[in-house]
Amino acid sequence: MTYRGHTRHWVGSITLPLLTAILLAAMPGPAAAQDEGDIPAGRHLADTWCSSCHVVEPTVQHGSDNGAPAFTAVAGMSSTTPMALRAFLQTPHAQMPDLHLSRDEIDDLTAYILSLRRK
Repeated sequence: MTYRGHTRHWVGSITLPLLTAILLAAMPGPAAAQDEGDIPAGRHLADTWCSSCHVVEPTVQHGSDNGAPAFTAVAGMSSTTPMALRAFLQTPHAQMPDLHLSRDEIDDLTAYILSLRRK
């Protein structure tokens, strides 16, 4: 009886970490999250909806006179993650118009902004 109980404990101690590793490996990581979205569609959205306040072109480094940051500056911030951008774009802000972007548009815009990050 002691031997069987010992075996169950040993199997349980291996099974939980193994199951955890398998589940973590199956989850999309940061790179996969960045790959979501259509970069050209995001650039088109940025040109259409954001360029009146933000500098959205990758070759321009400085913000506009209204204080809105350039997209390259946003992309370069260490706090800029796919999740942070999505949350920001879904939350109304006093100085930004409420664009009512769809989930796909948010993904596209997020992909475009993150594509401006210097590697």
